[in-house]
Amino acid sequence: MTKKYDYIIVGAGSAGCILANRLSESGQHQVLLLETGGTDKSIFIQMPTALSYPMNTAKYAWQFHSQAETGLDGRKMHCPRGKVLGGSSSINGMVYVRGHAMDYEQWQEQGATGWNYADCLPYFKQAETWQNGEDEYRGGSGPVGTCGGNDMRLNPLYQAFIDAGQEAGYPYTKDYNGQQQEGFGTMHMTVKNGVRSSTSNAHLRRALKRSNFTLMKRVTAQKVLFNGLQAKGIEYLQGEKIKQVFARKEVILSAGSVGSPQLLQLSGIGPKQVLADANVPLLHELPGVGENLQDHLEVYFQYRCKQPISLNSKLDYFNMGLIGARWILTKTGLGATNHFESCGFIRSRAGLKWPNIQYHFLPAAMRYDGNAAFDGHGYQVHVGPNKPSSRGHIRITSNKASDAPEIRFNYIGTQQDQQDWRDCIRLTREVLNQPALDAFKGEEIQPGKDVQTDEQIDAWVKQNVESAYHPSCTCKMGADDDAMAVLDNHCKVRGVKGLRVVDSSIFPVITNGNLNAPTMMVAEKAADLILGNTPLAPSNANVWIADQWQDKQRTGTPVRVLEPVQD
Repeated sequence: MTKKYDYIIVGAGSAGCILANRLSESGQHQVLLLETGGTDKSIFIQMPTALSYPMNTAKYAWQFHSQAETGLDGRKMHCPRGKVLGGSSSINGMVYVRGHAMDYEQWQEQGATGWNYADCLPYFKQAETWQNGEDEYRGGSGPVGTCGGNDMRLNPLYQAFIDAGQEAGYPYTKDYNGQQQEGFGTMHMTVKNGVRSSTSNAHLRRALKRSNFTLMKRVTAQKVLFNGLQAKGIEYLQGEKIKQVFARKEVILSAGSVGSPQLLQLSGIGPKQVLADANVPLLHELPGVGENLQDHLEVYFQYRCKQPISLNSKLDYFNMGLIGARWILTKTGLGATNHFESCGFIRSRAGLKWPNIQYHFLPAAMRYDGNAAFDGHGYQVHVGPNKPSSRGHIRITSNKASDAPEIRFNYIGTQQDQQDWRDCIRLTREVLNQPALDAFKGEEIQPGKDVQTDEQIDAWVKQNVESAYHPSCTCKMGADDDAMAVLDNHCKVRGVKGLRVVDSSIFPVITNGNLNAPTMMVAEKAADLILGNTPLAPSNANVWIADQWQDKQRTGTPVRVLEPVQD
């Protein structure tokens, strides 16, 4: 007889591992977790500085690509998704950004009742152990370790960038994950004792010790099984054999912003025409499945460094070997950080209530593959607008789970997105030309001094922008009267029973920052919803908003103002 489980979770990623832990910890429920990938014990996953390796390795990540993007001169963009225990929390850059409090007010305004900031903050706290302990905003006893990396004083470029932001007229923030996101300060990461703090390390390891929890690796879900409109299990591929497993209570899709809508569509739930074109029988029409796709784009703003202090001198095999050896022996040093240790969040124009541009500062000038961008020393900021108005989609093209879906982001597809990028380039150049960086700043490598006009900026961005790897929002929560809402505010799939989605696809709108932190929060909160637990009490913590946000892009006066170049 086929064994039944109370809960079947598809996907051992940022959300799935948390659900596996939380749903099994009482010992009262039989929980099964299905994962296509395998072990995450590779040094290239566990050592923070090796972050570029797993993301670009087929063994650990689905190597998806978008369709030709019209707004990017027809480029097909890389879209890796985790395919290993821990999912994308095992292949990401470990940057810990919760997003702005107003992002969650926006969720509630768009129909996700119960998901405002006051309701979400307690679950952010529950999820983490912050290196400085618990306070009104930060958690002190959660499974995932968060920290500020190494001592920032090890490289003066980190502090110089923060100082430059203040000289440009922006505030300083002590903790952008606390009361005040807006401003410049130190950046946080999901690293604990020098090791990547993935949800696999933090949650799955605990669940695996329990007799009521089962993990099945190297199996690929094919579709959700139904009895009428009641989800009853999962059909999956193991080796060459198609098998089935059944759930007494619920099936939960945590396959990510690509995998979850793909599975729903393969199961007959989605836009009617998409399913017809893919030869999938329609079970229940939900036009929003796979729609509303959002992502963050970023560019590398690079300068030569006049002083030989950047990490470019550490990129040769000898130095990398020394860094790796120290990490293996002590879990300390340059191997124990992602090197993004200072950052900034700013508003690109007056009238924005909260930031829409994010900076990751890196004391090295590198290419996307992790190699040096040029000979000598340099530094760079990763920067881009975080609240795009463009929307894309995920759509299956056949009834086979092995066929990659069509991914189309429609990047920079609106005039507002285009203008945000122009503002982003000009404001970034102004920050990087403040006196605090004068002692270090050499030639601007890219965009380059010749990129000044709107047309020049537009052309350069189209050719140089890359995904920040934050696809989301493809199974959004929403109100009953929103025809495009896939889920209700309990993460239940509308129109069917016994089926939920819990991952970054449920966001109504993308948050202002990296997505791992809000995805973990979503899983913590959803676990209580699934189990019927009393929700954590809402927080009454204050949120900092710039006093004159309606009328001023920033409240300070820049030390050095760059003269705008006229078109």
